Amino acid sequence: MTGNLYVVATPLGNLGDLSVRAIDTLRSVALICAEDTRHSRRLCEQFGIPTPLVSLHDFNERERLEGLLARLTAGEDLALISDAGTPLISDPGYRLVRAARQARIPVYAIPGPSALTAALSVAGIPTDRFVFEGFLPAQAPARRAHLATLAGETRTLVFYESPHRLSACLTDMVDVFGAEREAAVVREITKRFEEGRLETLGSLREWAAAGVRGECVVVVSGAVQGRGRDEEALRVLTLLLGELPLRQAVSLASHITGVSRKGLYAQALTLKGAVQTPEPHGSEESNEI
Repeated sequence: MTGNLYVVATPLGNLGDLSVRAIDTLRSVALICAEDTRHSRRLCEQFGIPTPLVSLHDFNERERLEGLLARLTAGEDLALISDAGTPLISDPGYRLVRAARQARIPVYAIPGPSALTAALSVAGIPTDRFVFEGFLPAQAPARRAHLATLAGETRTLVFYESPHRLSACLTDMVDVFGAEREAAVVREITKRFEEGRLETLGSLREWAAAGVRGECVVVVSGAVQGRGRDEEALRVLTLLLGELPLRQAVSLASHITGVSRKGLYAQALTLKGAVQTPEPHGSEESNEI
């Protein structure tokens, strides 16, 4: 008989959110795989959990995998936790869970806190259909390019963001999605200074410019379906022209928005301040468009 792998959710901040089942599970397993053992050791001490801990994070998960699978195969039960919330939601552990599944080792969820679902529940923005994007790229050009691919997304968008990048992130969202797009920022979930703001992206950018503390979840309303398609295409094109050569920007904007390349090419020439001249017969651009 193999052991079981338990994926255990831990508190985001308020220790009262750790379930009785989670405590019992963490006490009963042979080993707890934790993202940061120093952080998780304090949690275990708080609840009288004597179980040994081993670190499991993005930089050592591959090398630890074989040994952990061997223990599970030998019949030991293991638990997987992250620093806060539900493991694998923008946290390590995917490789271990996948490998356990492939080895036909039972994997059980011990559900509990999750910043993603907690923020959605209090944001005041439609939750029937949403897309979770996790953390955006840290560098502005990559972040803006990624946001451009989401400009026409009609489902609610959910992002994680660190406080020191929130202002820059909201600035890029204003440039890509427009200042009037409705959004919410929920920060410090379950902690003493928990706060949620439902405003336009433009207003949120002004608020965040003064500095914000605590981990944040940004929830953005989806694009309005069937309306403003050309406007969104122009916004995406303008953004991409600042990062890419003209032809590449036109091609990518067309792919993202569904607007024809021919029309976008003419707009791109105008935006670049160029004068459109007839392309030579058989040129690459005329073949493309």
